[in-house]
Amino acid sequence: MVLRTGCEAHGNVAFVAVPAHLVGESSASGPLGSLALSLVKPAASTMVLRAVKWHQGLLLLGVTLPFFLVHDVGMLFAAPREQYEVGARADIGVVRARVRDADRLLGSYRRLIDELLVSEAAKRAPDLKMTDDLVIVVLSRLLGSVAARVGVAPAYRAAVPVDASLFDGIDPQLPQLFAAVRRDFEARALDALDTGRLFVLTMADALDLDTLRLFGMLGSEASAGALAQVDMLAALESPEANDIVNFSLEILPSVLETKTRPAAGSTAAYGYSGIGTRGSIDSLVLTELAWDDMELARRLMDNEVLYYAREQSKDEQKRIHYLLIDASASMRGDRQTFARGMAIATGKKLLLEGEEVAFRFFDSRLYELQRARNGNIPTGYLLSFKGERGRNPGRVFAELSTDLDLLRRRDARSPVVHLFTHAALYIPRELVQAVQAHAQIAGVFILPSGNRKLDLDYLDLLNAHWVVDHATLASGAARADAAKTILGESSQSTHEADSPPASLRGPASVRPGPLSTRSASIRPPPGGSA
Repeated sequence: MVLRTGCEAHGNVAFVAVPAHLVGESSASGPLGSLALSLVKPAASTMVLRAVKWHQGLLLLGVTLPFFLVHDVGMLFAAPREQYEVGARADIGVVRARVRDADRLLGSYRRLIDELLVSEAAKRAPDLKMTDDLVIVVLSRLLGSVAARVGVAPAYRAAVPVDASLFDGIDPQLPQLFAAVRRDFEARALDALDTGRLFVLTMADALDLDTLRLFGMLGSEASAGALAQVDMLAALESPEANDIVNFSLEILPSVLETKTRPAAGSTAAYGYSGIGTRGSIDSLVLTELAWDDMELARRLMDNEVLYYAREQSKDEQKRIHYLLIDASASMRGDRQTFARGMAIATGKKLLLEGEEVAFRFFDSRLYELQRARNGNIPTGYLLSFKGERGRNPGRVFAELSTDLDLLRRRDARSPVVHLFTHAALYIPRELVQAVQAHAQIAGVFILPSGNRKLDLDYLDLLNAHWVVDHATLASGAARADAAKTILGESSQSTHEADSPPASLRGPASVRPGPLSTRSASIRPPPGGSA
């Protein structure tokens, strides 16, 4: 098949032999032909489908780059070294004919790939098993400035078809595909990459691998798409997020050992309690088989067949946990690190126990609810969120009381509120009573510097609370021990009959029914640094 292009090579109109299944498909021949510039060849063609998803994700973020560049750099950070080869994939002659100053640009590109290949980030990142969403974020971080410098749009549709068959044995076809359309876009991208080479290498060295590791441990909100990627990108760019990440990684290993266990019941499980017209074949009343075939068929169609009804345990109570995190100005620095790290660890622990979890920030108002979906915490959102207003606890708890009232009207689950806040959270007592009428409440209060006493008139209304003083926050080891203590005490006697919810049990003695209202002050051990 011969395809006449509208491009000229050395003043002549080019007639190029292009595979028949790509003729007329500029959406395929355009981006796929750019692989003639590629220097990374994966061992399996199916691996390229990941690169297709990275390319699509970057387009949604507004980062438009040639497919070969996304493919090569993404493979370096996402795939182990043994799963790809580094080297030219097409004859440079066809590139010289279409790209001005091709030798210089391709030489610079090869040096960049070699330098990225030996960077610490590229060596360690494949071991983190990053999701595609996270790879998209890394590529946006590294190559976003390159895309901004390109300045021209591709002469073809940028999207790549998701079809693994297109990549089978594609290397011999790359020269024809490359010559089929204009390549000004690729040429400008290579030039921008050459100009910004040191910036790209600096951004690669500056990648926070601990943050990438935390995202890998906790998952990401894949259903949120580009919004989750924007949050993760903001977290990578936030200096404050690094402290939260390091603290979270200190306390999460003990949390990840948590496993869901079946609930205990006080009734006889799997026993027979009566006779009904619904059930499985193993519960069928045997005398039903005495009917002749026609009558049995009629009884089945009319739902008259009798089954033994089984007893079920009704002790297990469905709950939904709301983790409220103070984002006001009083929570900057160590207090913010401790509160958000504890919220992340508590949320993960509850998810592993089979509970449903949602997060909300507050300052002078309640912000939008962010649910944990499919066992994944919105980590990027929790790391990057910044409060925009002052501080108004009265308004916040009035809004919370209204929301909980509406929730209980349409949802049978029992809400549990977890507070992570400053010790100066002065809330009118009647508002706390209004919230406590709809939900159980537990709080972690962080004392300011020089203050060793929590003085709030509503503490007796809380089901459980913990107090962390400033000296504890100032000591790294003591801070981690305090967090582990709170997480550990909250899980004592989790599966005992008639015990309170696992996440809220106080550290002191626990009585049946309502949760303990006793508190625990967390301070450094004797001899620890203050």
